[in-house]
Amino acid sequence: MSTTARNRPAVAEGIRQLLGSSRPISWVNTAYPFAAAYLMAGGGITAGLVIGTLFFLFPYNLLMYGINDVFDHESDLRNPRKGGVEGIVLAARWHRLILWSAVLLALPFVVALLAAGTVLSGAVLAVVLAAVVGYSAPRIRLKERPLLDSMTSSTHFVGPAVFGLALAGAPPSLPVVASMIAFFLWGMASQAFGAVQDVTADRQAGIGSIATALGARGAVRTAIVLYAAAGLVMVLAGWPGALAGLLTVPYLLSIWPFRALPDECCEEANRGWRRFLWLNQVTGFLLTLLLIWIALGG
Repeated sequence: MSTTARNRPAVAEGIRQLLGSSRPISWVNTAYPFAAAYLMAGGGITAGLVIGTLFFLFPYNLLMYGINDVFDHESDLRNPRKGGVEGIVLAARWHRLILWSAVLLALPFVVALLAAGTVLSGAVLAVVLAAVVGYSAPRIRLKERPLLDSMTSSTHFVGPAVFGLALAGAPPSLPVVASMIAFFLWGMASQAFGAVQDVTADRQAGIGSIATALGARGAVRTAIVLYAAAGLVMVLAGWPGALAGLLTVPYLLSIWPFRALPDECCEEANRGWRRFLWLNQVTGFLLTLLLIWIALGG
């Protein structure tokens, strides 16, 4: 057997690890906010749109989740949720490949986006990338700092939208600002609820989070308040943008049954979290229809 033939399984496994670590189910959650914000701000079909969308599809997610998988390796080995749509358990032999690939794949896109933008858009992109790295990187570990974990996680998804607006040169109008604030609150709520299922495991491992600080019940109720606040803030966006506030209702209904969840039963919240992952696809479709309607004149 030739050397090339012997290397094929390793190459295929390396590609599988790269793709799995980037969480393909979440690609749309970062690329879509950028592209939608850029187009709605009047950016048009440009090189910036194409480069930015491609960046926020795969390289950005590999950078975000790849760093997380490498530095969370030990805890992932003990996490029964890992191994499916919620993330792979990244084999130690691939850690170096993931880190180098994440940086090298992102670099040309970042350089191109900085060159295509302004000082403001460049500053926004810098903040977004700092949040991505700081969330999981050793010593910083914002994911282990209660409240900052929710705020940083939300930045991961709101950041691409804000960058899209900045790159397109959108003025900070009330509808735009209200939409971004609502999106940020939605992101914080989602992260808070997602952390509930790991309360027991995180406490045993000495890992902090908004859920370990507030408890399962407290974190769920905080998420409920944040989702409701996000919906109410959208009223400031005016008609018909305010209709987007109704899209928080399915999330409220989804997590409401867990409002009294005791810490010792925190793993039961995984049912709601899995529902959340697919709920994003439905609400994303409905939001797209609303944006098309707005673009056509409401």
